[in-house]
Amino acid sequence: MTAGGGDGGPVRPRPSMAILVAISTVNPLAMNIYLPSLAGMIAAFNATSAEVQLTMSLYLAAVGVAQIFLGPISDRYGRRPVVVGGMAVFVVGTVICLLAPDITTLIIGRIIQALGGCTGLVLGRAIVRDLYERDQAASMIGYVTMGMAVGPMFAPALGGALDGRFGWQGGFYLLLALGIVVLVAAWYDLHETHHTRSRGQGIGGLVASYRTLGATPAFWAYAATAMFTSAVYFAFLGGAPFIAAAVLGMTPLGMGLYFMLVAAGYIVGNGLSGRYAQRIGVIRMITIGSLMPLVAVVLTGTLFGLGIVHPLSLFLPMLIVGLGNGLCLPSAIAGAVSVRPDLAGAASGLAGSMQIGLGAVSSALVAFLLSEEMYPATTWPLVLVMAVCVVMTLVSVAAAAAVERRAARLGL
Repeated sequence: MTAGGGDGGPVRPRPSMAILVAISTVNPLAMNIYLPSLAGMIAAFNATSAEVQLTMSLYLAAVGVAQIFLGPISDRYGRRPVVVGGMAVFVVGTVICLLAPDITTLIIGRIIQALGGCTGLVLGRAIVRDLYERDQAASMIGYVTMGMAVGPMFAPALGGALDGRFGWQGGFYLLLALGIVVLVAAWYDLHETHHTRSRGQGIGGLVASYRTLGATPAFWAYAATAMFTSAVYFAFLGGAPFIAAAVLGMTPLGMGLYFMLVAAGYIVGNGLSGRYAQRIGVIRMITIGSLMPLVAVVLTGTLFGLGIVHPLSLFLPMLIVGLGNGLCLPSAIAGAVSVRPDLAGAASGLAGSMQIGLGAVSSALVAFLLSEEMYPATTWPLVLVMAVCVVMTLVSVAAAAAVERRAARLGL
């Protein structure tokens, strides 16, 4: 099999789909599996809830920042050494978490986990772009993401079961085993795919890479589409726990089971992307996918506005959001990393950082609004933030379509 986008180059081995799914799954699994153990950590370390919450917020911050640097580094030195090194760092971070004598050490371990684990997340997309042209890359990213989403879908339930057997460390034992397995698999199966390395070195090369991307309107249009449509989901994450408890009267178990609906929608959407993105095309896929969150926001507002207060009034629309993201994101990411194939790593890193950054902001904003006394037991702050993100998604899609039309007129 050949590595590359059908350019007639030399025959080279390429990584299997299984290893791409595996390296991409490590980071989201580490974000989700330990959530049921947060209360146990408070007791075990005699810590406050705010201190324990830092194990998540600083994890996300580390993922967002690291992606900015990992992409250009892989453009310079190759995908394989960065991913293999990252998996080794992830294993080290997990060991630190397991041996942590206090909450500060645990937080440090989580940050190291994030720095290592996110290499597979960001470079999995770049590797796909190394191997395939844009439209086919969108299909393959859909398949990779579909496989990747299965683990996080069941992670909270699995983490809860492990917590019951081994305490708060249960989920970390599984992460350690997974990290070692993926590290060994990456060493043997993750063949290098980036054979046209960028020439920049050090901080100058990084700045040059991002300067080039910054001057490319197509990158910003596609990256903004991915960023804003992801923010719809992150806004839901920020508000769902409060709404489920205060408005819907749901138990944590019930909420966890309904969350699986959202993940199921995302998996189905990615499966459809894998099957149809190459045939339908990137612009049409992101257009179809971006309209679904619009439907979901209108449906959520309508149901609660009519006084229909039921878990499905929240989670059924979010299933539609998950489906829309599964259709939109693979094509939007494929578009972003395809504007300059030689800088696919930098493009993937910056686009991923934008997703995490705005996602964290939207999630925190909804959580803040729902904690204010001026909004007692209501869904409207969530609906409002989601609506703003949907509007900005549609603006970004329109910009991407305009860029494509201009390129077509110029014969690019």
